[in-house]
Amino acid sequence: MTMNFFRGVMGGQPAGPQPTGAETIHKLCDRVASSTLLEDRRDAVRALKSLSKKYRLEVGTQAMDHLVHILQTDRSDSEILGYALDTLYNIICNDEEEEQDESEDENAQKQDEDLGVLFTDKFLGDSENVTLLLTLLEEFDFHVRWPGVKLLTALLKNQCNQVQGVILVSPMGVSRLMDLLADSREVIRNDGLLLLQQLTKGNAAIQKIVAFENAFERLLDIITEEGSSDGGIVVEDCLLLLVNLLKNNSSNQNFFKEGSYIQRMKPWFEVGDDNSGWSAQKVTNLHLMLQLVRVMVSPVNSPGATSSCQKSMYQCGLLQQLCTILMATGVPADILTETINTVSEVIRGSQINQDYFASVNAPSNPPRPAIVVLLMSMVNERQPFVLRCAVLYCFQCFLYKNQKGQGEIVATLLPSTIDANSISAGQLLCGGLFSADSLSNWCAAVALAHALQDNLTQKEQLLRVQLATSLGKPPVSLLQQCTNILSQGDKINRRGSKVQTRVGLLMLLCTWISNCPIAVTHFLHNQENVPFLTGQISENLGEDERLVQGLCALLLGICIYYNDNSLENYTKDKLKQLIEKRIGKENFVEKLGFVTKHELYSRAAQKPQPVFPSPEQMLFDHEFTKLVKELEGVITKAVHKTSEEEKKEEEVKKTLEQHDSIVIQYKDLIRDQDTQIQELREQVSTLSLNSEQMQNQITQQQSQIQQHKDQYNILKLKLGKDSQGLSSSQGEGAHVNGLHSEELSQLREEVEELRRQHALQHTQLSDKDSLINTLRCGAAAAAQTAEGGVGGSDNTELLGEVESLRSRVQAQCAEISQLQTERLELIRRAEAVSSAPASSSESSADTVTVSELESRLAAQTTEAERLKEECRGLREGHAGLEQQLASATSTVAIEQTEKTKLQQEVQESKKEQDDLLMLLADQDQKILNLKQRLRDLGETIDEDEDELDTRDQFGEDDDDDNEEEDEENND
Repeated sequence: MTMNFFRGVMGGQPAGPQPTGAETIHKLCDRVASSTLLEDRRDAVRALKSLSKKYRLEVGTQAMDHLVHILQTDRSDSEILGYALDTLYNIICNDEEEEQDESEDENAQKQDEDLGVLFTDKFLGDSENVTLLLTLLEEFDFHVRWPGVKLLTALLKNQCNQVQGVILVSPMGVSRLMDLLADSREVIRNDGLLLLQQLTKGNAAIQKIVAFENAFERLLDIITEEGSSDGGIVVEDCLLLLVNLLKNNSSNQNFFKEGSYIQRMKPWFEVGDDNSGWSAQKVTNLHLMLQLVRVMVSPVNSPGATSSCQKSMYQCGLLQQLCTILMATGVPADILTETINTVSEVIRGSQINQDYFASVNAPSNPPRPAIVVLLMSMVNERQPFVLRCAVLYCFQCFLYKNQKGQGEIVATLLPSTIDANSISAGQLLCGGLFSADSLSNWCAAVALAHALQDNLTQKEQLLRVQLATSLGKPPVSLLQQCTNILSQGDKINRRGSKVQTRVGLLMLLCTWISNCPIAVTHFLHNQENVPFLTGQISENLGEDERLVQGLCALLLGICIYYNDNSLENYTKDKLKQLIEKRIGKENFVEKLGFVTKHELYSRAAQKPQPVFPSPEQMLFDHEFTKLVKELEGVITKAVHKTSEEEKKEEEVKKTLEQHDSIVIQYKDLIRDQDTQIQELREQVSTLSLNSEQMQNQITQQQSQIQQHKDQYNILKLKLGKDSQGLSSSQGEGAHVNGLHSEELSQLREEVEELRRQHALQHTQLSDKDSLINTLRCGAAAAAQTAEGGVGGSDNTELLGEVESLRSRVQAQCAEISQLQTERLELIRRAEAVSSAPASSSESSADTVTVSELESRLAAQTTEAERLKEECRGLREGHAGLEQQLASATSTVAIEQTEKTKLQQEVQESKKEQDDLLMLLADQDQKILNLKQRLRDLGETIDEDEDELDTRDQFGEDDDDDNEEEDEENND
């Protein structure tokens, strides 16, 4: 019956009406829920898997809870787990390829996506389901781990934040997923990469955990194993995961740099001489590798971190390798463009990298600087637009905070440095500035503006540049030529002059004359410039010309704000009066606001790289937006100020300047005084140190002098008494002898003390001998006990006694050393006494006493040496005991292991017997049922056979009971 049912489900054609898909799925769900046999449940889940794609909604609605229950209860069967996981994956995942094949329109595709999200929410309704899935990933079985990885990836795609939250709080959740990278089966490892890509999206906490789980080392190893840039899709997945881990994550970036992983990126960019025939996968891989380098040195990172990475890239040779690709032939255009962008950010703001880039030459004949070759591409209108933008960005980054480079570029325009036999950067910029291509005009103007950015010296130097416009006419300055092009463009504006050229020139002029009064004077010196600007601002033009009007207002405002009033006709007051009469202050401020209100202004202000959808939208430069933001407010204030306010402000400025000069003087004075005070403090500290050293020396010398005085007085007293004893009367001699008697009595007392100490040592030595005998007996007993598998507590007591004995031996050694010291002191004092002249028999007796003392001390020394030998022997015995104890312990461990194995085997045998008994009981029950049915049908059954069967059954039960009792007795 069961086989007929599944034959109908799996494609058979039984008689009768066919059930619908929903009915079939309902029956299968009932079978999964109610079947007691594992095989029946497995077959039902397999059938649900086969129907899960065609009847996705029905299976997801009716079977999800049953499938989750299968995952919880049938953990022992990997096959049913695999079927359940595959079924859940089919109803949750939005398979794009199948959607494209099966769905007829976008509505159907959207409906399928909504189903995936719906079933994902249902699965995530209980967060324990994700924890259960993480636990299943620990299973090594391929049919469990692989569908588990795919299911978790689908859940992350549909509800990333929610799944990330559960995994983040799950113990060892991320670590379990990281173990997938170490799986020897490439399918699981590769899908594990896809899983980690989804897991690390937009979650800095998980990114940090993954990074500190040694992800960088593993991913770089996989990239190397797969062939680096020549590898396949696996390398691409690894690179995408690395980008996820590092992008906008300063902690991981620092960890990547400190781990010396930047150095491991250098071999990726080694290209050969023959660069033809790059595969699409290699182009993709190398593009991602370049993107990874840019992530580490992105301008949005902190300046300190970016600078450190730039330094590492130069030191390991990565920058040199990128420059090699930059100058190589046969490199695809998109890789060349991305390489230029990468080099740009590696050198941006780094003086040493910028200097190296300036020294790079292209492999041409004669060699040309790489900057010149790149600028040739930028001003060439036949080059791709994205390539020209990349070259402009590279030039901007080369000049960013690089006054040395700015000076070198401007110097190529000066008359004294122009070389007629070679093409310079300045010549290319001038050629692009005045070419017929508006994009070249804009790029050259912006590039030249960056050569002047925040560099007053180069702004003044550029005023010296003279251009020959045509034969027979005198040369004109570069500043004048720019204004001439602007005015000519205005005259032909009605015939379609391009706004892009005029915007570029106005940005160049604004950058040039800002914060440079000399340049403002040169600009105002041309009588046509101011009328041109006022005419542009006052006209009512269309939307396209509003930006030009705003930039003209900005340029005129700069002429007012940075005006030093050196030209009588164009002082600040006269320019403001001109604005008020011809334009109106409110109208002027309104036109000035056109710049910041332009839609492309905010886009350019976001990041330094010039990225534009089309050449027509290339209007604003990032650094220029900073200048506008800085000047707009001050220009507005300057225009609204009256002459009286200007005078007051000038007076305040002069007062402030005077005050500032006074403050500067006082600061310098205070700085000098601080320096002097610091020097004096250092001198005082040095003198104090010297004084302390001298005081210590004086104290030591005083103590030494006092000691010498005491010794001298003692010697003087002894010598005086001895001399008096030789020359004085008998009574005085007796007095001297009395002094000697006192000293000898002290020596005798000390000798008696030594005798007592010697007797005490003999007593302690006897105690030690008895203790050694006790230890030896205990060691023998411990060895016997260890061989029998017992004796832990006795060994502990033995070790304690050995430790106490060791401490006593150390104390005896200290006493011996003290006795030796006292012996030397007694010998010294005895020699001092013996050196004095003796005039009586008592001095000879003292000499005998001293000699006896020396002999006793020698005996004491001999005794001490004997004690040391016994201690050494005791240590050797202790070491032997420890070896015996270790061998006994290992023997016990081996026996315990064998006992455990035997117990396991007994348990397994018992289990097998239980299974056999169960099978026999089932068989007997079936036989009885069959006999009963035969009796019911009228068949006769031999009663002897029934009794024999019954007797056999009971006999087997008795045998089983006897076997169980025997096993228990054996245990």
